[in-house]
Amino acid sequence: MRSRCFATLILCLSLAGLAPDWAVTTARADAATATEIGPGGRPVGRAWSRSPVYAANGIAATAQPLASQIAIDILKAGGSAVDAAIAANAALGLMEPTGNGIGGDLFAIVWDPKTQRLQGLNASGRSPKSRTLEQLRQQLGGASSIPPLGHLPVTVPGTVDGWFELHQRFGSLPMQSVLAPAIRYAQEGFPVSPVIAYYFQRAEAAFNRRVDMIDEFDNAKRTYFTPRAPQAGEIFRNPELAKTYTQIAAEGRDAFYKGSIAAAIDSYMRRIGGDLRLADLTAHKSEWVTPSCAGYRNVELCELPPNGQGFAALQMVNILKHAQLAQWPRDHPRVWHYLTEAKRLAFEDVAKYYADPKFADVPTEWLLSETYGKARFDLIDPERAMLQPQPGEAKLEAAGDTTYLTVADSNGMMVSLIQSNYRGMGSGLVPDGLGFMLQDRGELFSLDPKHANVYAPGKRPFHTIIPAFIMRGKTPLMSFGLMGGSMQPQGHVQILINMIDYGMNPQEAGDAARMNHTGGRQPTGNGEDDLLGTLNLEPGVSAGTVAALRKMGHRVEIVSNGVMFGGYQAIYRDPKTGVYIGATEMRKDGLAIGY
Repeated sequence: MRSRCFATLILCLSLAGLAPDWAVTTARADAATATEIGPGGRPVGRAWSRSPVYAANGIAATAQPLASQIAIDILKAGGSAVDAAIAANAALGLMEPTGNGIGGDLFAIVWDPKTQRLQGLNASGRSPKSRTLEQLRQQLGGASSIPPLGHLPVTVPGTVDGWFELHQRFGSLPMQSVLAPAIRYAQEGFPVSPVIAYYFQRAEAAFNRRVDMIDEFDNAKRTYFTPRAPQAGEIFRNPELAKTYTQIAAEGRDAFYKGSIAAAIDSYMRRIGGDLRLADLTAHKSEWVTPSCAGYRNVELCELPPNGQGFAALQMVNILKHAQLAQWPRDHPRVWHYLTEAKRLAFEDVAKYYADPKFADVPTEWLLSETYGKARFDLIDPERAMLQPQPGEAKLEAAGDTTYLTVADSNGMMVSLIQSNYRGMGSGLVPDGLGFMLQDRGELFSLDPKHANVYAPGKRPFHTIIPAFIMRGKTPLMSFGLMGGSMQPQGHVQILINMIDYGMNPQEAGDAARMNHTGGRQPTGNGEDDLLGTLNLEPGVSAGTVAALRKMGHRVEIVSNGVMFGGYQAIYRDPKTGVYIGATEMRKDGLAIGY
């Protein structure tokens, strides 16, 4: 039905002279046959996938082809994988502002070939220091949660500091060279790609529906939606962002956190009645952290610790390792059932325990223990969905948007980087003259004083964006990520089992149909009214399997547009040859490029 509707739209546009010539015949043929065409054949691999990209010297996989090309150009100019990742991220802040930008936060895992270890960076920002929980409650006027738009969910943007932390430790080229491609594209413009155009239009409609929640929307409208959201193929420019990037390149991170950019953010927030101040920006600092790993078969999945949700994927792995999924075909209902129940159990703990560890006792050692993983597995009924899953009880005294990219260089450095403004494009607030939107990550705070993730001044909220890495012993195997809110831990685990249990290559592992279970308790303290939740599946899951899952008690929905199933990129490194294998997301505009 979706294909026929799209074909009808193209036909109408063609008759009006607004679509390219190739669309006329295609639309008419599809309307005449009224059937969905299937995939063509392939000499090797699954018919529904394509070949991954092989390269010996360097490779990049991002959600926008021009950003991938920028990363390769930086590598060829002598830049490190970190230089290329920063350059691509800056380009994506311009080219994919629907998912990321320097008004948001950043997390990264880097395989450092010199030290032969993974290094993690948490570049997430904190809440305004001047606003207490009681003051926030008064501003909310009795509302039970923090809104997704306006100044109340705005936290300090951590991305720029994250860039410079990464660059100081692993960079090779000067930052002026790293940011130059994004600056040029911001000044001269670039053609908007189709999926990003779709998200632009979704964002515009969402903002217009709730514009009364936004303290000031004229700047955002002028920057992104004048006269409307850009269409696919239209040239989009952002000269104000070009100026901001130019200042950052010339003056360093202090331009953003102490200098003229920080002053502009402070002035803007005062003008609209917001609470974020220059002092909050000045005090910001990223944190280097140690990734933790959980074994699965002959590999380890590695994630960053809270305030992010990466450990949820590790908890799922510790549960699923007891299920021996490979005994069933990949589309068997028992496989989907165990994946879903493992997710539900892990996310009960996410909702109760995951928070900024500077403010809460997060029992990470216990949550990731083999004993606890087996105990959680034993709660799963292989025949029926749980009705009332509960979080575990720790002994604490013992202790709809994102972009993901990955780059690897000729020295063996591999970067797994994720960056986001959170929901939609962010808060709807674009500071005067800066060309980027501030994030709305603070929406994820709880208002319950007893909750680990309760709002507090100068605190980092619970975070959804998580980079990932797969190791085999002490050998780096794959940097990867899968964007999309609570989809991310679920997606990481599905990629892992697709490759390890079912022998898919990195591209097939991402193209295969996915699940996204929604519902259950939330880190905001809400969600107890729907503990069963909904098991959302893509059309590639067979009708027989869907029927079986419903019989097992799952509430199943089929979602065909790919929107809620994330966006995946990966780079696998052959441990024998050192050759890189890149994969990118068919649900996005992305491209993997190597040389």
